[in-house]
Amino acid sequence: MAGLESDREIPAALTEVERHEKRTYDYSLRKDGTVSDETADKVDSIHEGLEFPTAEELTTLRRVSDAIPWTAYMIAVVELAERFSYYGASAVFVNYIQQPLPPNSITGAGGLNGQSGALGKGQQMSTGLTTFYQFWSYVMPIAGAYIADSYWGRYKTVCVSVALAMLGHVIMIISAIPGIIGSNASVGIFILSLVVTGAGAGGFKSNISPLVAEQYRRTKMFISTTKSGERVIVDPSLTTSRIYMYFYLFINIGALVGQIGMVYAEKFVGFWLAYTLPTVVFLLSPLVLWYGHGKYRTSPPTGSVLATAIRIWRYAMRGRWSWNPIKTIQNLTADDFWESAKPSKVIGEKPAWMRFDDNWVEEVRRGFKACSVFLWFPIYWLSYNQLNNNLTSQAATMSTHGLPNDVLSNLDPLALVIFIPLCDLVFYPALVRWRISFKPLQKIAWGFYTGSAAMVWAAVVQYYIYKTNPCGYHAATCVDSDGNPLVSPLNVWIQSGSYVLIAFSEIFASITGLEYAFTKAPKNMRSLVMSMVLFTSAVAAAIGEAFVSLSTDPLLVWNYGSVSVLCGISGIVFWILVRKLNLEEDKLNNMAEGRFD
Repeated sequence: MAGLESDREIPAALTEVERHEKRTYDYSLRKDGTVSDETADKVDSIHEGLEFPTAEELTTLRRVSDAIPWTAYMIAVVELAERFSYYGASAVFVNYIQQPLPPNSITGAGGLNGQSGALGKGQQMSTGLTTFYQFWSYVMPIAGAYIADSYWGRYKTVCVSVALAMLGHVIMIISAIPGIIGSNASVGIFILSLVVTGAGAGGFKSNISPLVAEQYRRTKMFISTTKSGERVIVDPSLTTSRIYMYFYLFINIGALVGQIGMVYAEKFVGFWLAYTLPTVVFLLSPLVLWYGHGKYRTSPPTGSVLATAIRIWRYAMRGRWSWNPIKTIQNLTADDFWESAKPSKVIGEKPAWMRFDDNWVEEVRRGFKACSVFLWFPIYWLSYNQLNNNLTSQAATMSTHGLPNDVLSNLDPLALVIFIPLCDLVFYPALVRWRISFKPLQKIAWGFYTGSAAMVWAAVVQYYIYKTNPCGYHAATCVDSDGNPLVSPLNVWIQSGSYVLIAFSEIFASITGLEYAFTKAPKNMRSLVMSMVLFTSAVAAAIGEAFVSLSTDPLLVWNYGSVSVLCGISGIVFWILVRKLNLEEDKLNNMAEGRFD
């Protein structure tokens, strides 16, 4: 993993610097309200001996990221193994549920020219169960986050969730072993495995993402000198961004290998192997978690802070309601909305639940602003979700030249494996050198735009499929007199543009969403805020049901076009609404940590 390290040599501790240099930096942050007077004069051990930038240097020096801790890579390996198991097993769900057991087969394998299958329950049940699994897996993170933040902490919750998901995979294998596969019993066992595995995956996802970023301890910007002699600012927010870039890279390596490998295991050996191999790889997760025990940096649970955060919000709303709805909206979105909820501003006796300081109220304010950003994500996921169904069906109506149509979707993780390092090592550093600002909210907006462009590409391809298919606007059901499918002469690789654009949209929106959730949430609510990001996928799955009526011939051009327009317009409106918040990025990232008793 040495190749993923920073190309700069950041010393662990620089030579002692003059006390007034630190005070200059801290005074500038005091002026901006970033840190309190009490906190400004304190330097913890991880920042001791570092030179902090002055107010002038903050605006003139180039910013770079720090090196990524090795414990973060270990957690990324845990995620890789879990995503291998999740995507590897789910890659064969459609055939397992929809298609019947092949003649004379006891494993479900279809062989070179046959169709693999097991339960034979048809497309409707297949779509219903796979949609449920996706929805369930992205609803459960809320429960996992609440347990982690309130009772167990992230590390213990991840360990328990891995054990639960492992149990679900074992149940899944049982549903596919010869003698049980294809029977009514296998249906019930398989559905049980979806429930158990989805619950484990949900508890895992909301906690592994903040746990990986917590491995980097520095929270203050400091000065370093590169090998070329250039003085630069090491920015913790850029380091967090890099951590999530490579975390997402590991996710897609696991997804890519898992999906491709299990499709062929299902086809030539059987479903029992397609479910066993992901389980075996998943065993790597508890081993790495056990090896790193005591080495990982973890945050202890602090009790239920969600109720307190909601109380603060309700307290701040007092006296801001009006019969005039416009006035009410102005009051609720005013810059001083949270001021009245700060303990120092309370006149008289404070409520018993107000066991925190002003800084923690600022952290809650920042967390609520982050959640308002995530409200837009379901629209983005609508475009991404086309990869899982409609684009796979589109590939089946084109000339594949022997390539399985359900393998094409792996162009997305393949593109991510290629472009994530390029963005980190080439594209983003070039923007920094050219002094071009590309902050998180700008990245998210561009994620919407590239997602919209991907759907434009798909709509154009679909239009020409209809133009060139022998059956015109009924391409999906076009067959000859012998029942053999008739497809468009267009090469299936024309689809590549959609997958590449979607991959870039994930780099801009999805990865940045994880980073934004971690950096903007209060420390004792990080899992909960992260679960809100994941929950947007569940909301998108539900909204996607409204587009099912467009997911058929001859309406597919309208399907892709409407999703493109919706995603593009949402991106424009999103940017208009968050431009002001984007200007506060440095201030929000450098807030003093609040106290919560």
